[in-house]
Amino acid sequence: MPKVRHYADLVTVLSGLSWLVVFWSVSLTAQIGSIEPTLAALLMLGTLILVSFVHRPIRVLLRRYHVRKRRTEMWMHILALPMMLAFLFGIIIENLLAPLNGQQKMLLFNVFATAGWLVFVFTVVIKLAMHLIRRHRSDGRNNGNNGGAAS
Repeated sequence: MPKVRHYADLVTVLSGLSWLVVFWSVSLTAQIGSIEPTLAALLMLGTLILVSFVHRPIRVLLRRYHVRKRRTEMWMHILALPMMLAFLFGIIIENLLAPLNGQQKMLLFNVFATAGWLVFVFTVVIKLAMHLIRRHRSDGRNNGNNGGAAS
């Protein structure tokens, strides 16, 4: 079970990172006026999706519940919450400071999405540490009890 959990965490962290690359490539495309960064990011994302559907061991592992559950958590961190925060902060900035153009609004969303992804990664690391500590403590108790009974 722990291997499935670790694999699910790794898949969702990499999935979130790949979507962040796509989000930031859209901002870069708007900034420089060339479509190549977005095309490269979409090509990378499409390749990852194709490999995950074609490679049988990955396909079997991706069907497991934990990966879908982790992906839902990841989407909440990099899409739902950042969209709401960017919308609210955009309204506040436009009312208090100056109007924002589309590039600035996308940049605001990207900053919040990146922060959300970092929070997700930090949460995954904390969960992993807690799981390892819990497992280490239970292994220590089991070894201590077995050693005492054998003496």
